[in-house]
Amino acid sequence: MTKPLKKGATYADLVAVPENFIAEILGGELYASPRPVISHTRVASALGVLLGGPFQFGINGPGGWVILDEPELHLGADVLVPDLAGWRAERASAAFATEYPTLAPDWICEVLSPHQETRDLRARRCAARMAHESLARHARSLAPR
Repeated sequence: MTKPLKKGATYADLVAVPENFIAEILGGELYASPRPVISHTRVASALGVLLGGPFQFGINGPGGWVILDEPELHLGADVLVPDLAGWRAERASAAFATEYPTLAPDWICEVLSPHQETRDLRARRCAARMAHESLARHARSLAPR
């Protein structure tokens, strides 16, 4: 079981985490995960490329989405970094009105990998929280083989 680095964490605690970690605050608890291994990054990057054409740019698809890799989301007291997140274009200007998105994405995706158990546990928690609280309309986890 992954344990938080600190309970009652602040954004100052998060930015103090070394840059080679992905730091997040979930439920007031600070978590830090190592950067993903290359196989994880390849899958997340490929997924972003595959989705970008039809959904972001309307190439052989509906368009109308803004899709980002690893955005730092500031949702209330939580600071989350999903692998991919997407907003409907009509909501994007509101989502990006501040330095970090404060409007929950319409869609998130977490890539699960056997080398990243700590991060994957956090990812599942993040996706479950967002889905449960109806923050993201669509929350998915992808387990590449």
